[in-house]
Amino acid sequence: MSVFKSLLVANRGEIACRIFRTARARGLGTVAVYAAADAAARHVQLADQALRLADGDGAAPYLDGERIIQLAKASGAGAVHPGYGFLAENAAFASAVAEAGLVFVGPPPEAIRVMGSKRLSKRRMVEAGVPCVPGYDADEQSLEHLLMEAKKVGLPLMIKASAGGGGRGLRKVTRADEVEAQLRVARAEAESSFGDGELILERALENARHVEIQVFADAQGNVLERALEDELTVPKTALRLGSR
Repeated sequence: MSVFKSLLVANRGEIACRIFRTARARGLGTVAVYAAADAAARHVQLADQALRLADGDGAAPYLDGERIIQLAKASGAGAVHPGYGFLAENAAFASAVAEAGLVFVGPPPEAIRVMGSKRLSKRRMVEAGVPCVPGYDADEQSLEHLLMEAKKVGLPLMIKASAGGGGRGLRKVTRADEVEAQLRVARAEAESSFGDGELILERALENARHVEIQVFADAQGNVLERALEDELTVPKTALRLGSR
């Protein structure tokens, strides 16, 4: 079991502030990282330590995983919490944190890799026998092949970027003569937003509703499942993760 006494949050803003408050309530020391533009930010003021990231514009400093790990080790932090966004869904970063002898507060790298890809996660669900919307999620990604598969799926059609989220790289197509153009647009947007132009195709479901289930688990075998609308209560063991 790996128990840590200090936590570095590789993020900024409200999410970092919330994690710091929770960590402090559990007796953990806190370490903030910040870009030059965020030197006076609230999360910097709340932390026990605050270390400056490398220079860069926008999100770039917070995407420098190597620098963040260096700062974590220099600060004496035993764990890194990615918050959300930035490096939170980066399996390579999670692996690098563990290889540096630190605890990554989050899912194991393989889970991040699979769940960060709509294509891989859907295939995993199909393998588990979960009913899924008909579509195309195979490796072949040429435009010609996607056009052929789109005809098989039929209209209305959803084109989805396999990586990322937030509606980027997502297109609904209702006319056959628009499929090629929308495939090109979705791929360009996916490459621009996520650096990954991989796409999946699904039959669009009209007037559909969905229920999301949040699942929390730790390395001690504690698991919580709650519907999205419910108030979530995370056990005190959630920040004490065993070695993987």
